[in-house]
Amino acid sequence: MDRDAMALKIAHGDGFIAALDQSGGSSPKALSAYGIGPETYSSGEEMFTLIHAMRCRVLNSPSFNSDSILGAILFEQTMNGGDGRGGPFVAALRAKGIVPFLKVDQGLEDMREGVQLMKPMTRLSKLCERARSLGVFGTKMRAVIHQANEAGIERIVRQQIDCGIQILEHGLVPILEPEVSLACPERSKAERILLELAEREIARLPADRKIIWKLTIPEQDEFYDQLAQSEKVMRVLALSGGYTRDEACKKLSHQSQMIASFSRALLEGLEVNMSAEAFDRAIGESIEQIKQASFSPA
Repeated sequence: MDRDAMALKIAHGDGFIAALDQSGGSSPKALSAYGIGPETYSSGEEMFTLIHAMRCRVLNSPSFNSDSILGAILFEQTMNGGDGRGGPFVAALRAKGIVPFLKVDQGLEDMREGVQLMKPMTRLSKLCERARSLGVFGTKMRAVIHQANEAGIERIVRQQIDCGIQILEHGLVPILEPEVSLACPERSKAERILLELAEREIARLPADRKIIWKLTIPEQDEFYDQLAQSEKVMRVLALSGGYTRDEACKKLSHQSQMIASFSRALLEGLEVNMSAEAFDRAIGESIEQIKQASFSPA
């Protein structure tokens, strides 16, 4: 696929985007759910080796294919790693017709004004250059909103748009992820502030350039429809947050302009000791449920 074909697939394809970008903070939980406890590894390097092996197993599962998976978001080590069969991970994704994205943020700042901004992205240009050289289509970066604080939310949206503009300059399509925590005490209010600021700030994007939003499934049905229809927005994705897969899919089915980009919910039910057949059956059932939720009528 060339970049035009990838853009068309992401903008209009029937399916969803898999998130295989667990960080150092979320990897231990992902491994524990998979049946690999913290006593199994003694260093960060060993931990990432184990989670990379899990990602390779997902990648090589026959059910993980472009019939349902439009794209996949990768952690840096995964982007630079092998596919478990002697080839590069990104090349294996592209061979399956799955569009690769790269997580580029370097973690979160401490909370201030009710939000956690991204830490300074000192490696952004190098990461973008490396990703582009490997055939990666876009990037993803996450910040978190904990309170309905307008000043804090404005800082998050501006930071996301500022970094998005830099990423666009490298020829990549950014996924902006200002996550509203499910624990936010005034979540509906926070979502209203976020939507207003998102619609305002995307006006700063260069002409004829598009970005992707990845957002918490909102409390109000069809809440992000207008944002999804903006000429500067390629797609609006939904994150699963702290929901189970059943909960996330039920809520997503009432948002006709959002498709899934699930991580933990996608991998729910997978176990390291499963046979190849049982593993493929489990990931296949998960993929089918998430795809149906992404395209269910409200």
